[in-house]
Amino acid sequence: MSARPLESYIAGRWWRAPGEGVVLRDASTFEGVATVVSEGLDTQALLRYARHVGGPALRRLTFTERAAALRSVGKRLLELKEAFYAQSWATGATRADAWVDIEGGIGTLLTYASRGGRDLPNARVLLDGEVERLSKQGTFVAQHVHLPFEGAAIHINAFNFPVWGLLEKLAPAILAGMPVIVKPATATSYLTEAVVRQIIALDILPAGALQLVVGSVGDLFSHLTCQDVVSFTGSAATAMRLRTHPRVVSESVRFLAETDSLNCALLGPDAQPGTPEFELLVREVVREMTAKAGQKCTAIRKVIVPEALAEPIAAAIAARLATITVGDPRDAGVRMGPLATLAQRTDVLAALQALRAEAEVVAGDVEAEHGATGQRALGAFMSPVLLRSVDAARAQVVHTVEAFGPVATLLPYRDLSEAVTWARRGEGSLVSSVFTADDAVAEELVLGLAPYHGRLLVVNRHCAAESTGHGSPLATLVHGGPGRAGGSEEMGGMRGLLHYMQRTAIQGSPETLSRIGGRFIRGATTRSPRAHPFRLPFFELALGDSFESAEREITVADIEAFAALSGDRFYAHMSETEAARNPLFGGRVAHGYFLISAAAGLFVDPDYGPVLGNYGLEALRFVKPVKPGDRIRVRIACKQKSLRPEKGWGEVRWDTEISNQDGETVAAYEVLTMVSIHSIPDQAGGTDSLGG
Repeated sequence: MSARPLESYIAGRWWRAPGEGVVLRDASTFEGVATVVSEGLDTQALLRYARHVGGPALRRLTFTERAAALRSVGKRLLELKEAFYAQSWATGATRADAWVDIEGGIGTLLTYASRGGRDLPNARVLLDGEVERLSKQGTFVAQHVHLPFEGAAIHINAFNFPVWGLLEKLAPAILAGMPVIVKPATATSYLTEAVVRQIIALDILPAGALQLVVGSVGDLFSHLTCQDVVSFTGSAATAMRLRTHPRVVSESVRFLAETDSLNCALLGPDAQPGTPEFELLVREVVREMTAKAGQKCTAIRKVIVPEALAEPIAAAIAARLATITVGDPRDAGVRMGPLATLAQRTDVLAALQALRAEAEVVAGDVEAEHGATGQRALGAFMSPVLLRSVDAARAQVVHTVEAFGPVATLLPYRDLSEAVTWARRGEGSLVSSVFTADDAVAEELVLGLAPYHGRLLVVNRHCAAESTGHGSPLATLVHGGPGRAGGSEEMGGMRGLLHYMQRTAIQGSPETLSRIGGRFIRGATTRSPRAHPFRLPFFELALGDSFESAEREITVADIEAFAALSGDRFYAHMSETEAARNPLFGGRVAHGYFLISAAAGLFVDPDYGPVLGNYGLEALRFVKPVKPGDRIRVRIACKQKSLRPEKGWGEVRWDTEISNQDGETVAAYEVLTMVSIHSIPDQAGGTDSLGG
């Protein structure tokens, strides 16, 4: 295989600096895969294109449109996955390892696309919470909003997941409306470059939305501003150097970091040999030691077990490790490939030597040969190694040194308090797992571990079959941790977008804030359209379009009929004497759910029309009781619209208020409907006069 020169994608074109560059080698065969030249990068052009081309183009799109673009990219990448698998062998990844990286990364992108299309408005402003009423009459209000920063998202990624690292950061940034400059770790950048080439060739994302730097970022950090965001994955030492860069400090550049992490697996004292939980821990430890050759930020580094179970646990893990075949991942039967580079193996062996100063090897042969004859001298192979702390109470290195490879250390504990202490000495981790069938044990461990972890997995026989596993960050959950783990987080569903957006409190009149936020606020001007709002197709509806019903008197007969129909015979509805004893009511009252039903009868337009269905109520509150003889009326107003173009309809949220004969609000809620974007033909074959 000839080494191909890698190129950066800058300002709309592929670019390669002159020179021979550094040769990147296959982790198994040591053959040249690619070459990288780091000099000559025009960082100002890189940032200028992101800020003035990519950013404005993304911000012109709504969340719905950005989500649709991500969905299209993800689907096409899935069609191209085999080409990525073919290049992934060189990183040392087995097919199973590469599946997590490649299809896991694409799946994360598609999850964001799905959640963005479903959960975000077809708008460019993301509202944060409800309106804050700042004045007695309601003419002065406030609304928190999120808008994307107008700089570039600088993504500096690690070598171990060249595809997943790219896509799990790219998706929330693009969905938020911020252009991305991705800088992959040089060692495996050939795979990231291959994926970026395909994304650019698809021509789905706007120009400038994605740029790629292969090699050094040069003086990029010297040109950052408060509108840029840096997301870094790698060593704590590098993170410290970057986050204390004078420009990052002076400009208060938002800096996200995922760094070292001494993650744990803890076994409860109830999990004796032969129990499912005992076997589950053994299986998970071996999987985390050997998947990606242990080169995962989430891999288990410390195995914390009861003293009485240390020997059987060590024996069980050793027995499973003995079945692991190490070698070239292209070869049949190989279950663990090499480390990504020879330099990485050197680092891991140095860390292992440090750990052996206070721990003994109980499984694994550091000197073993792997792969084809003579291959050990070339490829970055090593056996998985299990250590056991000689004196857990005095152990220090295991809590400070991370061997970023197939290495884990057993730490026996005497009680749960000590188990928590051993875990917390890592000073912050991405994830730890608890294996126990005793929920009281689980509760004590979780409460002790949570302040030091970004994610905790509690495994027992009931959830194990569907568990996603210790080492699997999920798009819908936060990925990050305090302290040593970097102090930041990624993903977390829609939370991931907020890292790339500024939250701003906007104060003003309900009318003004309704216009800015795209959501009707009570107190803003309403409009009575020429027809009932339910007769209007989606595009004909405007925020504030309203309808106010006639009155309806609530009678005892109504209450008793509803009780008979529903079966709800709560005393406050059925007995004047008992209801009078109730300090909230002081007499017989109507069912709250009857009021909702009666209100629907007052505002619903019954004929076939653009409203396709009601799919729920939100924020329902019963404010004031309604008694026999009271008269109610209802007002609805179009509060928010969100187009779902691929479905042929849009979601419309209606602000709904039921009031009594004195104008007092008795109930308030939001009605959610699906409204067609098409005009509705009348029975004569024409269209509604207000249709479009």
